[in-house]
Amino acid sequence: MGLGAHKTGFVWNERFMWHITGIAAGVVPAGGFVEPGLFHIENETAKRRIRNLLDVSGLLGQLEQIEAESAQLQDLRRVHTDAYLERFQAQSAAGGGEVGEKAVVGPNSWEIARLAVGGCLRAADAILDRRVANAYALVRPAGHHAEPDQGRGFCLLSNGCITVEYLRAVHGVERIAIVDWDAHHGNGAQKLYYADERVLTISVHEVSNFPVDSGELAETGQGEGAGANINVPLPPGTGHHAYLAVAETVIAPALSRFRPDFILVSSGFDGSLYDPLARQMAMSETYRALSATVRASAEALCNGRLLMLHEGGYSEFYTPFCGLAVLEALSGIRTEVEDPFLAHLSKPVHSIRDEQAAVIEAAAALAAQVPTTTLRRKNTHDTSNQRS
Repeated sequence: MGLGAHKTGFVWNERFMWHITGIAAGVVPAGGFVEPGLFHIENETAKRRIRNLLDVSGLLGQLEQIEAESAQLQDLRRVHTDAYLERFQAQSAAGGGEVGEKAVVGPNSWEIARLAVGGCLRAADAILDRRVANAYALVRPAGHHAEPDQGRGFCLLSNGCITVEYLRAVHGVERIAIVDWDAHHGNGAQKLYYADERVLTISVHEVSNFPVDSGELAETGQGEGAGANINVPLPPGTGHHAYLAVAETVIAPALSRFRPDFILVSSGFDGSLYDPLARQMAMSETYRALSATVRASAEALCNGRLLMLHEGGYSEFYTPFCGLAVLEALSGIRTEVEDPFLAHLSKPVHSIRDEQAAVIEAAAALAAQVPTTTLRRKNTHDTSNQRS
């Protein structure tokens, strides 16, 4: 165990920011009556500014830096089809295009996406080898919408699912929980693990935002995975206290029943009150509280093994404060930075309306029925010799 064993690990590489999504008006490509010269809404600014705020706050220097390495093809093939990987690689080599619904590829996106996945895998290694206590991978492009045979929603490779399969194949981890608080449904993990009892998937998102065809309360898994998929489709306008109720009555109890060996979080900040791609009213303190909940669950259930992977968040001026709050909660280090936007919040943000409460109560009932483990739990404390 090294000196960094009690620190929070952090994955960053400037190359992540060089994934090019082109010019657009929001998510609509430029052309026709859409005036060119605007950035695509999925660009590097908000992510780079998270890293910048971590730096100027002094927190970055107290994190354990984890170097990203490009993921191997065998890692990607555990989730994605060969046909899709070949199409993605060819599109990138040709200079760009799309590989699925709102899945923009630019030149070198193939190489950058593999580096992003590799950063997630190296963070998982560091946690399981006990070189860090937990970790945050500030990677780009995001991954939670990507499916085995297509990219989707700005996501090109399924960073989270590839990490899950790596944990299983290389480290022998048996039971993994994925908590997704991005404002958009975690369809990628749901699709892959819908019938798998060994992976608990929890998605807290805005109802019918994206994708519009998935993420309903009734989607609870099937076959051996029945009960191991929980959706919390919150109505637009859901604020801080409703998210706290989700953490307390859905996320924590579901994790407690499932008793995972490892917890993975798809950490998106597009549920914040200033984000242009959702209509939720979360704030930096919301994400601090969510992070504290999953960290406490990880420490109680699986020796603190917790990895957060960055997903959405498109407000260039507010997303950094959400990211800092999460890293403060993970590391246990509070900086002198205060969120300057909290003073502008209004009282309705803090109330829980009847329609929100109804969804939360229904999801809490599902959490109380999550299947408990009967599998033999392997010792995953020292897995450094298993990696290949």
